[in-house]
Amino acid sequence: MARHTRSMDWGFPRWREYGSEREAARVRLCDRDGCEKPGDRPAPKSPNNPDRWYFCEEHAAEYNRNWDYFAGLTAEEAAQREANERRTANGYAHSATNSWAGPGDGSRSRDEMKALEVLELEVDASFEAVRGAWRRLAKEYHPDVRPNDSAAARQFQAIQAAYDVLKTAEDRRQWKPQ
Repeated sequence: MARHTRSMDWGFPRWREYGSEREAARVRLCDRDGCEKPGDRPAPKSPNNPDRWYFCEEHAAEYNRNWDYFAGLTAEEAAQREANERRTANGYAHSATNSWAGPGDGSRSRDEMKALEVLELEVDASFEAVRGAWRRLAKEYHPDVRPNDSAAARQFQAIQAAYDVLKTAEDRRQWKPQ
């Protein structure tokens, strides 16, 4: 008479460690013809389609390098699709300035807030106030005004960098798509 042995998977607690099952693990192979590596990186077959290819890391990188989101569309259709997606993604672009609830009203990024501190301005300062503070501080710390002063030169560079950050942000706000 054959003796019946009990499986190690019975009861609680489980007697065998997780991941040590005896059954063969199912592995999906890369969808690239001739590749024998596991295909564990999904890639879309086409835009707005739930079907996916499954590639290995090497072939997924190759697929992403050659991906063209607007493949098969005319120039007008591509422009229309881009406009539609930009219109619906404005909320995501606007939320990029809210970096974990720093000071201010949420309309300025963390870098802009640091730049305002360098220019000795309040968080709600207008760009005209930024330009005025930049001119005042640049005149005070300019290397031509304070030659051979390395601290003044570093401060001048910080002032210039702060102004560049705020100028770029102001330009981005003026050209923001409506």
